[in-house]
Amino acid sequence: MKLLLIEDEPSVVSFIRRYLAEAGYDVSVALDGQSGLQMATENNFQLIILDVMLPGMNGIAVCKALRQQQLTTPILMLTALGSTENVVAGLDSGADDYLVKPFKQAELLARIRSLLRRNNDTAAAATPAVTQSNGNVLKVADLELDLNTKSASRYGQTIVLTATEYRLLEYMMRNPKRVLSRMEILENVWGVDFNMNTKVVDVYVNYLRKKVNRKDQPALIQTVVGMGYMLKEEE
Repeated sequence: MKLLLIEDEPSVVSFIRRYLAEAGYDVSVALDGQSGLQMATENNFQLIILDVMLPGMNGIAVCKALRQQQLTTPILMLTALGSTENVVAGLDSGADDYLVKPFKQAELLARIRSLLRRNNDTAAAATPAVTQSNGNVLKVADLELDLNTKSASRYGQTIVLTATEYRLLEYMMRNPKRVLSRMEILENVWGVDFNMNTKVVDVYVNYLRKKVNRKDQPALIQTVVGMGYMLKEEE
């Protein structure tokens, strides 16, 4: 299993490379953003570990550039800045998960396994699955999500979504009229199976709500106080 580590701190590089090698991973290293970008696009890696603070081209810019080139390789972002705003910035750039420094070896390995597992599950699900409407389209009330084109619409009007917003909406549309807790959403949308900042869920649900719940239309994304969120038609 080939992984790419884009990190400029020698001590962190040594620690991660040694630990992952012991776990059976083949780790290549880039010491700056530009080199990492080039290595990621010219080689076939199963996962990229990307630090935010890099010389020259920072991790956010690298991540955006990789996604603009349609590279779908899972990206685990490392950051010393653990505030909700910084985490959201990383996820918005196209990262699949984040890990705040300093971190424990076991947590790093758990995050990697989670991302690789989710990526394998996505590939296995490439065959059209059973959906809630005709073809490969999910539909709740007047909201539609085309799983082939990765596009959403309501009343025929296109809703522009980021990659994370798309995964969140898909999960909610596959579970309509059911209360979804924040931890449940983290586990299924971000692939995280242990404690993570649940405020990230609130931030993304709010993003999605603004796009789906228009002032002139019935609300579909609803808050269930003290429990989580639900997607259903407003009564």
